Amino acid sequence: MKLDLPPLTLGNITVDTPVILAPMAGITNRAFRRLCREYGGGLYVSEMVTSRALVERSPESLRIISHDDDEQVRSVQLYGVDPKTVGAAVRLLVEEDRADHIDLNFGCPVPKVTRKGGGAALPWKLDLFTGIVRTAVQEASRGGIPLTIKMRKGIDEDHLTFREAGRIARDSGVAAVALHGRTASQFYSGQADWDAIAELREALPDIPVLGNGDIWSAEDAVRMVRQTGVDGVVIGRGCQGRPWLFGDLMNAFEGSSDRFRPGLGQVADTVYRHAELLVETFGSEMMGLRDIRKHMAWYFKGYVVGGDLRARLAAVPTLEVLHGLLDELDRDSPYPGQDAEGPRGRAGSPKRTALPEHWLEARVLDSAQQADIAAAEVDVSGG
Repeated sequence: MKLDLPPLTLGNITVDTPVILAPMAGITNRAFRRLCREYGGGLYVSEMVTSRALVERSPESLRIISHDDDEQVRSVQLYGVDPKTVGAAVRLLVEEDRADHIDLNFGCPVPKVTRKGGGAALPWKLDLFTGIVRTAVQEASRGGIPLTIKMRKGIDEDHLTFREAGRIARDSGVAAVALHGRTASQFYSGQADWDAIAELREALPDIPVLGNGDIWSAEDAVRMVRQTGVDGVVIGRGCQGRPWLFGDLMNAFEGSSDRFRPGLGQVADTVYRHAELLVETFGSEMMGLRDIRKHMAWYFKGYVVGGDLRARLAAVPTLEVLHGLLDELDRDSPYPGQDAEGPRGRAGSPKRTALPEHWLEARVLDSAQQADIAAAEVDVSGG
């Protein structure tokens, strides 16, 4: 049964299959985005880059925002805690024609980010959140570039922010809002709250709302759309080791029951191709192979691969060695079904969110926090 879901419109951009690859640090580089694109349609966002690093033109930040020539929509996600710096980063992207779509990160739960008042901690400060979003939208609009935001429900269940943040973002002129149905303190544990996503969809009828959290299969995505009424879905950990999930999603949204069910030989070929693309992306075999190692457990989840071989794959030093190791696999081994599916990536456990001192005492910044925020841009890596 076909999902009656129109293409996603973000300003002047039309995404025929309303599926977005979530920015994931160390994952969604040019190599992985290319693999995903080859399976299906969607919008593929680069890794998060810090505004400060971009404004200072650090080589790593410029690598993060680089795109293949055939990426139709160059999508960049910015992180920042200071309106001026975020505005300057957006201006750079616009003036130097380095992006067609810009997303702002208000969903990161990692302590080194929230401790500075960034990521999922930031929308608690309504003045700061408003300042960043308005400034970014204003700068992006000069180049006709749609700007979106991605956020979480809040800091914890007692400090929810998604309702006000959604309204502020809409009133500031964002092109869409994406909500991960967890709080920062949940990290990736427990279950994503799809009811919160449905609530936001209902509260913001005039802009696209996108849902994120616990989409491990095409069927999950269809269920989320039907259950919440969202205009599209954002896929994060579900595609780790499974770039073909985007093909499944495209088929599902078009009403086809065709799904990719790769045998071990096909997975091995994909791993090798991914490694080659990483070497090309980094311009270094050593760095490319170091990067592919973390993907091994995801790619081979559920497949019959011995412990010793898994360990050697996870320490692979060169393409030549990788080729030899992949030759040791039983290429005729079929798709293992359920064992290859379901959650992947670390869930973490619920924990108290690291925050700046006195952060929760008021919904606006005090003068000390304003000074800290200006300095906080300096410290977070991500380019």
